[in-house]
Amino acid sequence: MLNTFYALLGRMKYIDRWCLMRSSRPENLCEHTLETAYIAHALALLNRQQGGTLEPEKAVLYALYHDCTEILTGDLPTPVKYKNESIKTAYKAVEREAQTALLSRLPVPMAEEMAPWFTPTEEYKPYIKAADKLSALIKCMEEVESGNREFTAALAQQKADLAAMHSPEADYFIEHMLPCYTQNLDELTKK
Repeated sequence: MLNTFYALLGRMKYIDRWCLMRSSRPENLCEHTLETAYIAHALALLNRQQGGTLEPEKAVLYALYHDCTEILTGDLPTPVKYKNESIKTAYKAVEREAQTALLSRLPVPMAEEMAPWFTPTEEYKPYIKAADKLSALIKCMEEVESGNREFTAALAQQKADLAAMHSPEADYFIEHMLPCYTQNLDELTKK
């Protein structure tokens, strides 16, 4: 029997994000996932430097699988996904079914080892959410920087959402790392 799990993950590059927005440059789920994993790793490292107990490797794995159910569900736009409690609850059920369907495409022992990475523990959940929001913030910044006013409100919303998280690690990232995303290659590589 062939196991299609990883081939399905390979299709993340075909899932477009921000489908209700006019983008100057499209972003796919694969790009977003990789960026979220990098950022989650950074947040976990910052947590450890502040005396926390997060394992950066676990943060990366949670981030890598945080949106992979969208391979089967597509990327439901945020205004729809969170419109009301009944839609939110129904979508969570659809995500659980998609998770089960994806994992069923692996041999049982592998599926049992993979399943935990689809749902971060309570300790990691805020960090994965912050990394996800930071990735979205970066996309919004890039769009606004390129003159696309379509993302102005989304940029403000991402900033507000991150501020509401009260995450010292995300705040550090915003203050010390995020400004670099507006620099050009010469500025980034200058010593």
